[in-house]
Parts: sequence; C-alpha cells; structure tokens
Amino acid sequence: MNQNAAPKAVSMEEIIVAHHALKNVINKTPFQRDAKLSDKYECNVYLKREDLQVVRSFKIRGAYHLIRSLSPEELKQGIVCASAGNHAQGVAFSCNALQIQGKIFMPSTTPRQKIAQVKNFGGSFVEVILTGDTFDDAYAEAVKTCETHGMKFVHPFDDPKIIAGNGTVGMEIIEKLDEPADYIFVTVGGGGLASGVGTYVKAVSPDTKLIGVEPEGAASMKESFAQESIVALDNIDKFVDGAAVKRVGDLTFRICREVLDDIVAVPEGKVCTTILDLYNENAIVAEPAGALTIAALDLYRDQMKGKTVVCVVSGGNNDIDRMQEIKERSLIYEGLKHYFVINFPQRAGALREFLDDVLGPNDDITRFEYTKKNDKNNGPALVGIELKHKEDYDALIERMKKKGVQYTEINNDPVLFNLLI
Repeated sequence: MNQNAAPKAVSMEEIIVAHHALKNVINKTPFQRDAKLSDKYECNVYLKREDLQVVRSFKIRGAYHLIRSLSPEELKQGIVCASAGNHAQGVAFSCNALQIQGKIFMPSTTPRQKIAQVKNFGGSFVEVILTGDTFDDAYAEAVKTCETHGMKFVHPFDDPKIIAGNGTVGMEIIEKLDEPADYIFVTVGGGGLASGVGTYVKAVSPDTKLIGVEPEGAASMKESFAQESIVALDNIDKFVDGAAVKRVGDLTFRICREVLDDIVAVPEGKVCTTILDLYNENAIVAEPAGALTIAALDLYRDQMKGKTVVCVVSGGNNDIDRMQEIKERSLIYEGLKHYFVINFPQRAGALREFLDDVLGPNDDITRFEYTKKNDKNNGPALVGIELKHKEDYDALIERMKKKGVQYTEINNDPVLFNLLI
C-alpha cells in the first residue's frame, strides 16, 4: 500500500506548527499502559486517551488549528461545518473561544448527547441545524449554505490544516515512548486522524506499522484501497457514528495510501463488546469510534506478542441512552442472544411445555410478544432467548427440533431482523 503514492500534502513541520498553536488550547491527553490489555495480548498496550480531550475527542485539534488560521475577513463572515458530532464540538468550542459565528449541520440521527454538547460548547456563537440521516447528507446542506452566504467551510477531515492539527496526536505519542512503537492502531472515518498521525509517525519512526481501523458496515477507506481509487458506498451502517462515512477525502485517501501499512474492518457487534469491556474492566467510557482500535487487536493477536502497541482512543462521547442497544448488539455478536418467530400449537399448555421441555436450565426468555394483537390463538410469537454460554445454542435448537417446534430464526435474516428487532 505504500508504493506509487503521491507526495505528502502535509509535512512534519506543519504538524509542529500546529502543536505550538494548540498547546494553550487543548489537553495534552494521557498516554497510559493498560495492564489488562497487555496481559490479554501478551504485549505492551498503550492507550492514547483522546476521550479525555477538552471536548472528549481529538477533533478539536484540527478544527481549532484550521479556524485560527483563517483571515480576519473570513472569520467575520462566519464558518460552516458538517459533522456527526465530534467535529461539531471542536468547531463549536473554537467559535466560542474565538468569538465568531458558526452554523453546524448535523445528521438527524446524531445522539442527543452530542447535540447537547455542541450547543453547550458553542453557546450563543453557534446554530445547530439537523438534516438528513448521514454525515454526507449534512455535508451537502452545509456546502449549499457556504455557497449561498459566502461563508468558510471547515471540513471535518479533508483539509491540510485539519490533518496537521490531528497529527499532533502522533507527535505526543512519539514524545512519550522511549522506544519506537511496533504498531499504532488509529480510527479511520474520513481519514483525517490517520493521515495526520501517519504523516508524523512515519517521518520519525518509519518502521512503526500504522494500522487503520474502520467499522465493517462503513469501510469506505478499505474499499477504496481495494479499488485503488475513491469509492462512495451506497449504504452504510450508521451505528459507529463517529466513523460512518460513505466517502473518504481526496487528500486523506492519498496520504493514507502512503502512510498506512494495513487497514482492517471490525464488526459493529465486536465494537459493542469492546465498549462494555472497557467500561467494566478499565472504567473507560469510549464511544463506538473510540473503541474501534481496541476492538481490532484480536485481528493482530499473533503478530503483536512481545511488541509495543499503541491504540488511539479517539473519543468518549457516548450517549447513555445507547447502552441498551450496545448491550443487545454485543450479545447477538457473541452468540448469546437469539430471536425466533415460533408457531405455538393452538392448545392450552403449549407455552408451558416450551418452557419446561425446550429451554435449558440457564436459558432466559428476554422478549415475548405475539405478532397478531387481535387473535393471539392464531398467530406466531416473537421470542428472544438469551443464553449463558454460546455453546448452549446447538442444544437449544436440537430440543426445539425434537419437540417439533415450528420456528424461524431471524438473527441471520437481515430483512426480518431489521423489521422485527
């Protein structure tokens, strides 16, 4: 992936300039060895805690650096941005700090917590406009506003100033390590963070392997790498909202092709398991995009043994209202939660027999509802069953078949699953 790439569009010197511009504005976030992860993977795992940044994500670095570099005339006209949440918070903070007006376009699917934070950081200096279902929808509306009102667009990732600001994360990582890292895992959404971190790290530690990590349902950079040109995905899973982008940037694609040694995609369910593990075992509140890099470690387990590994935890803006969905996705991914549509025999005692003869001693029914509200005696039921161990699944299916239960499993049927669950 490092062959035949275009020259770098951002230099290490520009990242150093950004570092000086940001030093009195941002938090120099902690760089911590994680004992639990290190023991689990038999290596030294360090976390760069951008979830503890002033706006709880790395995005303030690029946003402030770009906005601060604008001319007085551009600042007077005001700025516009499009964001799924974290870039918006960085822009809002910058608008308030520099006392300039900003319009912030966000997808209507953005978690409420992120919307509230944007308004909190921006105060009277920002107007939040919710539009469309994805970042790309919000982006299109933001660009229209810039063209209509002559305002400056602050791109979330595809701009040299944004990339240089983000590159200060890499600079801080290198400063903290006595020996060069063997691997650095970095989240990829539009590619701005990976471009910045990769540019600095490869300049001073070329042997360090840079691994980009995307959500499986929105792996636009991985697909673009495979096609050797930028690919706009038709549909994406928006769950990992901080990294769910249909199309990566032109500049970021060029740079990432040069600096990334590999790019991997992680299932959303695996991300959910990682979020819960980080909270329960490490007391870290990571958002889905922030947990991506740690979720990817299993893919490199064998290569990492005995090595020095860094994961950039890119953000911690997780809405508590999403935790039930996160737990649900995790259970399904781990094979512990299964949904069935079951036709119970039309006679008394059929449900009791199912409970006594089909459910195992450690199995729980977590959801039960008839699909027909007016004629429950003549309609199937939606049944959710949670297992204690995923190995209990085969025995459950065997008991249903032995009992002659008529069922349809819907976990692996995307149409039925999305319709019913």
